[in-house]
Amino acid sequence: MTDPPQSGDCAYYRKHGGSTIVETMNSAYPDRRQSRERPPNEVVTARGLRRTYGRGKTAFEAVRGVDLEVAEGEVFALLGTNGAGKTSTLDLLEGLAEPSAGSVEIFGLDPVRHRDQVRPQVGIMLQSGGLPAELTVRETLEMWRGTCSNPATTATVLAQVALTHRADVRVGALSGGEQRRVDMACALLGQPRLLFLDEPTTGLDPESRRGTWRLLADLKADGVTMVLTTHYLDEAEALADRIAIMHRGEVARAGTLREIVDGHPARIVFDHPGLPLPALSTARIDAQSRVTVTTHDLQGDLSVLLTWAAAHGVRLGGLEARAASLETVFLDIANEPAAASAEAPEMIGATR
Repeated sequence: MTDPPQSGDCAYYRKHGGSTIVETMNSAYPDRRQSRERPPNEVVTARGLRRTYGRGKTAFEAVRGVDLEVAEGEVFALLGTNGAGKTSTLDLLEGLAEPSAGSVEIFGLDPVRHRDQVRPQVGIMLQSGGLPAELTVRETLEMWRGTCSNPATTATVLAQVALTHRADVRVGALSGGEQRRVDMACALLGQPRLLFLDEPTTGLDPESRRGTWRLLADLKADGVTMVLTTHYLDEAEALADRIAIMHRGEVARAGTLREIVDGHPARIVFDHPGLPLPALSTARIDAQSRVTVTTHDLQGDLSVLLTWAAAHGVRLGGLEARAASLETVFLDIANEPAAASAEAPEMIGATR
């Protein structure tokens, strides 16, 4: 018979082959080996991180030389399209998988080799938690609570995720959004210093999504460090102190929102009026006769176009002027392979 978890133990779970795997680590006898020196506020560090699946001709490198740091109390967002490497990177940071190359440190310790020290300080919300469908929400939380060394009360986390009124409902009878909130509650039970959140608001209705934002803001105010992935750009803008955009396994752009957007060109888009346009070196026309002008001087180039249109008595149909934003940066990065392989659009050359 297996002994129950003792005081000082902590547990985490993951989906594996359709089953929920629980691992319990005894933290009463910590590894006394010292970690490298690190900045006092550095919580997560990755250097040259790589993850390869398969071998030989079928090998696929999902994470390619990722470097990142997350400071204490910071909310750090990983963005990217499906297959960009976000979840694979999170698996490595969480210690759920070992890197093929490179290193990870959580609080200055390797999350795999020093698991007994790292786990009690970390909460993990996976993309799919795989919780037992036949248990009620309350029973599920009590089960996970019994594996943590310093658990919050079940009532506390139920209130945090707004599920008090659903405590005695079976997990399998919950909506997808409610099940995600149970996953969040499990991640919060150990009162972690660091939270990993893989798409925490997927499946939530707008009201519940905003409620989760408020919860994460409260956790940040309490000093909890968070690393999250999301497909919602507005979520990253609202929550994150810093953002990394991943593409094809690499970090393509990283920094604060302002750092990411600064230096990225604005766009002016309109229907080609059928006349020679003013000379704008970055103007291109696509197959649908839509003209796109990329510019670092949105106001100046827009003024040139409007002055030209007024002088020639033409209307610039479908005119859109878009300042650089997280969305435009993200889409430009996401579309790089297609842009590189596609036939180059026609350059417009004309005189004013």
